[in-house]
Amino acid sequence: MKKQVICSTVFPLLCILLLLLSVEAQTCSPSGKIKGKTPPPGQCNQENDSDCCKDGKWYTTYKCSPPVSSQTKATLTLNSFERDGDGGAPSECDNQYHSDDDPVVALSTGWYNNGKRCLKYINIHGNGKFVRAKVVDECDSTMGCDSDHDYQPPCPNNIVDASKAVWKALGVPENNWGGMDIYWSDTD
Repeated sequence: MKKQVICSTVFPLLCILLLLLSVEAQTCSPSGKIKGKTPPPGQCNQENDSDCCKDGKWYTTYKCSPPVSSQTKATLTLNSFERDGDGGAPSECDNQYHSDDDPVVALSTGWYNNGKRCLKYINIHGNGKFVRAKVVDECDSTMGCDSDHDYQPPCPNNIVDASKAVWKALGVPENNWGGMDIYWSDTD
């Protein structure tokens, strides 16, 4: 009888442990590194405190992002999607520039999912508020430090790169714009 009680108690706990380990195993691992090079003079736009690649520094790259859920944890960063903004080229999804007054975002490579989220909306929750924003671009986690990427490092794998309109809608004071923990989800 005692053996049966132990088995009936230990087995469910073991199953829960295995389930937690399998969820943890679904995290995204780095796919490689690229070596930075100093950008030519005037070629790295540092609007919104964007970083420029440093000569000889190694930058981690990713082909994936953490799994998407109904509350996907991410870091919200600030990006300009306007011509001559720190976003660089026109947006991937529609080859257009977008006003910083529109709630638009770029997602890290894995979440961008080869364009499958292009021109679709996501919900962003942060600072006790939420905003609906349109996905218009990829924040490239696989490459960087070249002219195509405005001589900026590759994006980390957990970034929602947002226009000023998103930050305003979340009620974040302008002096705190730049990096904030948020949750996001696909809209229905």
